[in-house]
Amino acid sequence: MKALLAIWRRVRTSHAAMVSGGILVGIFVIAIVGPVVSPNDYLQTNFDKMLSPPGIAQLQIFGTDDLGRDLFVRSMLGVQVTIVIAIVASFVSLVIGVAYGAIAGYMGGRVDAIMMRFVDTLYALPFIFFVILLMVAFERNFLLIFVAIGAINWLDMARIVRGQTLSLREREFVQAARLTGVSTLRIIFRHIAPNLIGVVIVYVTLTIPQAILVESFLSFLGLGIQEPQTSLGALVDAGVNQTEGASWMLLIPAALLAIILLCFNFLGDAMRDVFDARDER
Repeated sequence: MKALLAIWRRVRTSHAAMVSGGILVGIFVIAIVGPVVSPNDYLQTNFDKMLSPPGIAQLQIFGTDDLGRDLFVRSMLGVQVTIVIAIVASFVSLVIGVAYGAIAGYMGGRVDAIMMRFVDTLYALPFIFFVILLMVAFERNFLLIFVAIGAINWLDMARIVRGQTLSLREREFVQAARLTGVSTLRIIFRHIAPNLIGVVIVYVTLTIPQAILVESFLSFLGLGIQEPQTSLGALVDAGVNQTEGASWMLLIPAALLAIILLCFNFLGDAMRDVFDARDER
């Protein structure tokens, strides 16, 4: 608890982190509350109001799309879906990457070499080919996007954790635990993993925007979220075809996506500065 309070005090001194965090919280709250209080449904079509510009008429402040659907409600739903996918995919990569990298780094020798060659092999696979293969084999569904993004992101986490573990396994407290007969798995998850929390937190804050970009890229290519669901990437894809007559369909989701990415990057930079300062002390 004291460590968390110390981290919070240092993060609080970063104006960029506090502003970014406030903006993200505000966007998330609006994304959750907005569709609930809005009189419009994200599936509700109105062919009499197709491509209506942004305004306050019937609370359609972001205008409507080419089917007359409320773009505000759909944008907020897109924020929800994009953030959920990014956080869950980052959590999947965190669990797999930390466990895999810590085991490889602690075991060392031939075990480490074999495990890391497997990682190198996966790195060699084209990401889009891997996603298309999953789509063909299991068809498109919401859960598959978590698998596709998490299956790639954990590779970087495993490499980073493995490098840190190689250093930690030579520390005195690990040597003492080994001499007292503590099991390998207990040493890894009780003594080594907690000391990786700094680098893991920093990397997760930087992984979330990466996962958001990947999801948006997949949706833009038509491999991600499918109708009637939506995401920011899918909204940008839909807006590209309406740039001349209804530019708001592209500008609004693109602006939301850019703001969220910038805020997460500022938070990641702030967390990195916090843990770098702790390491220096």
